[in-house]
Amino acid sequence: MSHFVLFDDEHISHLFPFTLTRPAAEIRCGILTISQKWQKNLKLQVAYKTVSYLSEKFKPIEGNNILHINGRLFPNNSIVKQIKELKMGQKLLYNSMLLAYVTTSEDEYETVLLEEAPLMLERIHHIFTYNGSQIKQDFELICSGRQTQEISKTNIVLGNNPIFLEKGAKVEASILNATDGPLYIGEDAEIMEGSMIRGPFALCEHAAVKMGAKIYGDTTVGPFSKVGGEVNNSVIFAYSNKGHDGFLGNSVLGEWCNLGADTNNSNLKNNYEEVKLWNYISESFEKTGLQFCGLFMGDHSKCGINTMFNTGTVVGVSSNIFGAGFPRNFIPSFSWGGAQGMTTYTTKKAFQTADIVMKRRGLSLEEMDKKILEVIYEKETKYRTWEKNEQ
Repeated sequence: MSHFVLFDDEHISHLFPFTLTRPAAEIRCGILTISQKWQKNLKLQVAYKTVSYLSEKFKPIEGNNILHINGRLFPNNSIVKQIKELKMGQKLLYNSMLLAYVTTSEDEYETVLLEEAPLMLERIHHIFTYNGSQIKQDFELICSGRQTQEISKTNIVLGNNPIFLEKGAKVEASILNATDGPLYIGEDAEIMEGSMIRGPFALCEHAAVKMGAKIYGDTTVGPFSKVGGEVNNSVIFAYSNKGHDGFLGNSVLGEWCNLGADTNNSNLKNNYEEVKLWNYISESFEKTGLQFCGLFMGDHSKCGINTMFNTGTVVGVSSNIFGAGFPRNFIPSFSWGGAQGMTTYTTKKAFQTADIVMKRRGLSLEEMDKKILEVIYEKETKYRTWEKNEQ
């Protein structure tokens, strides 16, 4: 067996807007994406079984005796062991939830039960609530038995948890507090002078923390992303920027997002009540059970300077938000505007912007990515209610 497959189930829509543009297993939580966690545990190449419009980019494979694993499932030692022991024609369930199976030509599968409750992504706020524990688990997976680079003596180091610097990582004149968890600094990543960082914290490859930043624990900055200002318990995917002052807390940013200077989000309601979030399946705001819950922004979305996001705001894919006041708590994909009103951000204009942004990083918007975004544009037409008034 050279490959395994990470499959999406019917619950993937609970993870919109992030799974509008990727399989669930490509979500980053901790240092690694779920896919990377499984690859490191299984030492196999990965394929995907996902919705049809994503399948050109995230390739499937078919055949007998191929291990399939639920893409929302986080690995741990006992689950990995039980999944490795599955034989052709067996499936692993927890209650009625399908966790894994090994394909067979037969129509029926023998059921194997998982006794302990698995950790799975069920809702988008789990990305930041699980992030601290996942940083610690990924740190052990990546760094155990390896030698870190020496930490520069210009830094102040606090706490007894480990700090790991990959090849080419730079950290100077900063305060690194490892009291509550480890700090991971990826290859060619940089923490600029004057920064204050508390663990658990992950700065992935080629990412940067800007001068004087204040980063609290349970935070991940994805590959090639840049972060400044104040950040608390947030996950930022690859190629996204929060490069300036302003607060980001209990939040998740997708890929290719940009927050304008002095953008702030609320992560606590004025009355301290439980935060509700937009859910794409129920098409309503649902309780999260959380008192602290901030901003969730899909890929390629951006906002202007001094933007204010209310507690529990969900922004779709390829939206551009700007202007005074608080925009609404759910902003559909391909929206243009803010509290003063919205118009539609056409795919032509959105693609032009995305291509300019990506070329700055030596990349371009591929045709398969345009096809994915066009599908999302059509899928979310029903949420852009102003279009009906314009007709």
